[in-house]
Amino acid sequence: MSLDLKSLVRTIPDYPKQGILFRDITTLIEHPEGFKESVEQMAAAHRGLGFTHVAGIEARGFIFGSGVAIALGVGFVPVRKRGKLPGTTIGQNYALEYGVDTIEIHADVLNGAHKVLVVDDLIATGGTAIAAVGLIRRTGATCDHASFAIDLPDLGGADKLRAEKVNVHALMAFEGH
Repeated sequence: MSLDLKSLVRTIPDYPKQGILFRDITTLIEHPEGFKESVEQMAAAHRGLGFTHVAGIEARGFIFGSGVAIALGVGFVPVRKRGKLPGTTIGQNYALEYGVDTIEIHADVLNGAHKVLVVDDLIATGGTAIAAVGLIRRTGATCDHASFAIDLPDLGGADKLRAEKVNVHALMAFEGH
């Protein structure tokens, strides 16, 4: 019998600003069985699909992504904010509410022989996930699957990813912002 993972996610109203319902995964990952179940479910949904790597988006995507990579027996690629990786990198810009940010990966880690699963804790508006998919595809690698612990469907990010021909998997969904 599976755990009710959704019940392990704490909701914090009005954080980081008024009107936001913040879905806090720390209560899920602090629960040993809940964390293990989350990683196992994410991995199980993608087992046997030929992935060579999991790309985890900074920072909470590292938590789930590294566990999924271990469970799948594949490499892990950190998708970091600009300037955080040593060595030669390639980057992808993406829009923020007020401005632009950049994510990067090592330039020599992926190529056309690789198939990559993108993992993050949450999909909201989709900007970072779409940027990560675009960045990975620029290397020549195949990137047509993404997995998230939480989807916020009212914000439309999962639909935007699907429009980019990405299969989207989420363990749970929460209505509202």
